[in-house]
Amino acid sequence: MALSSEKKGGILTQYQRGPADTGSPEVQVALLSERINGLGGHFTAHKRDHSSRRGLVKLVNQRRKLLDYLKDTKPAKYQELVERLGLRR
Repeated sequence: MALSSEKKGGILTQYQRGPADTGSPEVQVALLSERINGLGGHFTAHKRDHSSRRGLVKLVNQRRKLLDYLKDTKPAKYQELVERLGLRR
């Protein structure tokens, strides 16, 4: 499920480092998290949609890799991002 440009722009303004930043790990993790959360409703309606479930697993793995990278390079940013997105309990 693709994000609308308005929703994507809102996420960019919240998580970007600077005015022209669109590719930092923080922004990418936030965009992936929004897509992952959006797929929850899809799977309640379509329980047997295994091809989309495979895509969901790929998104989760990509987010995990970005979070691991961020944790290794900038632990303070990692902790702040996890708290802002509510990923860990």
